[in-house]
Amino acid sequence: MGLEGVLGLDQVSGSNFAYQHHTLERCLDDMAELGRTKVELWGIAPHLHIPHVDSAHLKIVRSQLLERELTVVCLTPEQVAYPVNIASGEDWLRGQSLELFLRAAEVCSELESPLLFLTAGRGYEDEPAEVAWARSVEALQTITRRAAELGVGCVLEPLQRVESNLVTDVSSLRSMLDDVGSPTLGVVIDTVAMTAAGEDVSDYANAFGVDIRHVHLVDGAPTGHLAWGHGFLDLDKILRDLSRLNYGGAMTFELFGDGSYALEPRLAVARCLEAVRASLATISS
Repeated sequence: MGLEGVLGLDQVSGSNFAYQHHTLERCLDDMAELGRTKVELWGIAPHLHIPHVDSAHLKIVRSQLLERELTVVCLTPEQVAYPVNIASGEDWLRGQSLELFLRAAEVCSELESPLLFLTAGRGYEDEPAEVAWARSVEALQTITRRAAELGVGCVLEPLQRVESNLVTDVSSLRSMLDDVGSPTLGVVIDTVAMTAAGEDVSDYANAFGVDIRHVHLVDGAPTGHLAWGHGFLDLDKILRDLSRLNYGGAMTFELFGDGSYALEPRLAVARCLEAVRASLATISS
């Protein structure tokens, strides 16, 4: 029995990942020409730097999206490379980070994005993990509560261990969701972080089920956030497992690699689309 109709290429959203050295207009043109109708917006300067964005800028972005018949499926503020850390032991940094996400929830509302993308931050490596954990829980509770007031849902992604010492796998993600206790907080599968933790889609399915609301679908070796075919992850298996889960949300190519994708990002996105198209044909036959 095939899996056709369970997963579709229309679930693949465009994004401005890898477009940091191009204008947002160039990115949106490419996404529309590549047949995308939804986009995940990476909140970086100059495209959509959350602390700087105002109503006038958002009006321009909304117009650019409307002109290309695109809608926003998720807003993902930069929160790994930038000085953003909701679990920081420094009051000033934690406070500024919290304000960024509260503003991001408002931006989601204005752009009609149903989801705000979150990570748990990290604590100092030389302090007890539970201290930073408590700071993260408190911040996530504040962010999800405000987002819910604005009609925005949130999703939480585990990071690789080199990026965080808090939420890095299914077990710690389950614990964080339980401690935050928000019915509007769902789960992100990032295929690279998942593989780095030695896990697969079935582990997420068993732990979270319908709370899986967003996917970063990216190749790796096993890490690196590569275009499909540049790593060795099993795309067929990942898509087959998502099909068995009856996953109906968006899937985004979060492309970084060694930075070279930023020179010709459309080629990397097109390569990924073709790989997913071929894989869906294979698993549905």
